[in-house]
Amino acid sequence: MEALLPTYHFSRKTLRIAVGAMFFMTGLCFASWASRIATIQQNLNLSDAALGGVLFAMPVGLMCSLPFSGWVITKIGSRKLLIGALIVYSCCLVTLGLAQNTIQLIICLTLFGFASNAVNISVNTQAVAAEELYQKPILASFHGIWSLAGFTGAGIGTFMIGKSIIPFYHFGLVFIIIIITIALVSGYLKNDKVASSGPVFVMPDNSLIKLGIIAFCSLICEGAMFDWSVIYFKKVVLAHGAWIGAGYTAFMLTMATGRFIADWFAHRFGLKRTLQISGMLTATGLLVAVVFPYLFTALAGFLLVGFGVSSVVPLVYSAAGRSKTMSPGVALAAVSTIGFMGFLIGPPVIGFIAGLASLRASFTLIAVMGICVTVFSTKARI
Repeated sequence: MEALLPTYHFSRKTLRIAVGAMFFMTGLCFASWASRIATIQQNLNLSDAALGGVLFAMPVGLMCSLPFSGWVITKIGSRKLLIGALIVYSCCLVTLGLAQNTIQLIICLTLFGFASNAVNISVNTQAVAAEELYQKPILASFHGIWSLAGFTGAGIGTFMIGKSIIPFYHFGLVFIIIIITIALVSGYLKNDKVASSGPVFVMPDNSLIKLGIIAFCSLICEGAMFDWSVIYFKKVVLAHGAWIGAGYTAFMLTMATGRFIADWFAHRFGLKRTLQISGMLTATGLLVAVVFPYLFTALAGFLLVGFGVSSVVPLVYSAAGRSKTMSPGVALAAVSTIGFMGFLIGPPVIGFIAGLASLRASFTLIAVMGICVTVFSTKARI
């Protein structure tokens, strides 16, 4: 295995570029799936409620991976875990394009969710290692790269839809890009394997649980925007043509922008204040889109949501990576697992509420999660 994963001498800049490339591939993989959800929903003739049920497969996969996350990363290190998990993640993406019925889609999404948790933990652990070398906050910028990848993935998805290219061919192209990138940069990641007999399950301490809850609330909003923004613009805003994807594009644009300035903003105004403002922006943006479901007002709302969710997760992960009670990998495994559950639970919950009431009702509930970010950030000792 070591022969297949050569390690080179690198500067901190080289490590930052390599980690950034892996963040981009991770974001591209997820955004490729998100950009074709509406297509797959139509191909399989799924209602909003049925789609919500199918999307629950991803958090199920994540829950299945939860007992092993911290243990695996202490056994083989974040470098090997990231390489292996990202390969599996991209393979699962291809299988999503092959699904011919609901059962197959559920199975593929479960595996997709399993791999996503391992990728999320390992790539953020690598980011914390790079941040330590720089001795200043840079983790949010990595998440900005992830957002740029999401923006790129959305653009590619729009192009593929416009050319009537089926998801399998679309996902196959993304798979090839990811594999090539892994081959090019894997040798420049930090080899952080440590001899450890870590426990199979790691219970986070109280401070990490609080960070996880803040991330959970914000990621519910973020996950909802990824999976339902296009559908919201189509069915509620009644947008036509290319404007159907405008809300998603606006959200991705401001989320990416916000993450590139989040480190500076938090350093200038403090972590607690940054998280409080982020929660208020998220809630305000969602409520604007719900109360005024028209093209330009909804666009303005989605722009605010992008700014709101942009800084929460990277700042929470950065704080977790500096835990005094656990190693960075184990601490991130605990916090990101709690938080990422929100990212995966939010979309199916919206589907169920939409089936019972309406999409506007669903987005109103998601706005409450933005308020919770502000409340919990105010009460927590950060």
